[in-house]
Amino acid sequence: MFAVEVRDHIMIAHSFKGDLFGPAQNLHGATFVVDVAFFRETLTVDNVVVDIGRAHEALKKTLAPLNYQNLDTLPQFAGQLTTTEFLCKHIFDTMAAAARNGALGPGGEGISRIKVSLHESHVARAWYEGAL
Repeated sequence: MFAVEVRDHIMIAHSFKGDLFGPAQNLHGATFVVDVAFFRETLTVDNVVVDIGRAHEALKKTLAPLNYQNLDTLPQFAGQLTTTEFLCKHIFDTMAAAARNGALGPGGEGISRIKVSLHESHVARAWYEGAL
């Protein structure tokens, strides 16, 4: 299996409801390093997994509406706990759509899996991985 991974970051604010979250029930900030890996069984005719430039642009476009935002106030997340795991799936869905609609360029349609990792710190991360 071949893979290419692109990276960016976002700075957000949010809060959680429920005793499970302890002090994170209060509004707090987070800076996430975001990695998106694209997988395929065979390389394209150009011997790549995906156009790295287009993949990075798709990631930037996906993250832009979240960056420097209080996620508690965004309509698309109304009523949701915007946990790291939840955000991984949200980013996965948007990147999967980019692969399906041609935003990743020629060969993007051959991507078989995507893995989205959000690094909360140097000691904690979460991810969502799924087939396309």
